[in-house]
Amino acid sequence: MNFPVELLRCPISAQAMKVAPEELVRTLQQLQHGGSLRNRSNEVVEPFEGGLLSAEGAWFYPIRSGIAVLLATEAVAQR
Repeated sequence: MNFPVELLRCPISAQAMKVAPEELVRTLQQLQHGGSLRNRSNEVVEPFEGGLLSAEGAWFYPIRSGIAVLLATEAVAQR
C-alpha cells in the first residue's frame, strides 16, 4: 500500500493498523482456500491478496483488489 497505514484505525479496537506479515497472509490464504477461515460474522472469508492487522495483532482485515476492507464484520480474529 502506498498510504501511511498508521493513520488507519481498527473499527473494533480503534488502534492503529499495520501491514500484516507475508507469512501470516500466506497461512490465512491457505485456510481461506480450504474454506475454514471465517470472519467475525462467521462467514467464509473471500479471497484476498494481503491484509492489515490491528496494532496489538488481534484483528486481521483483508486487502482485496488493493483496497483494505476495514469493516468490523470482515475482521478475522488472530487470538
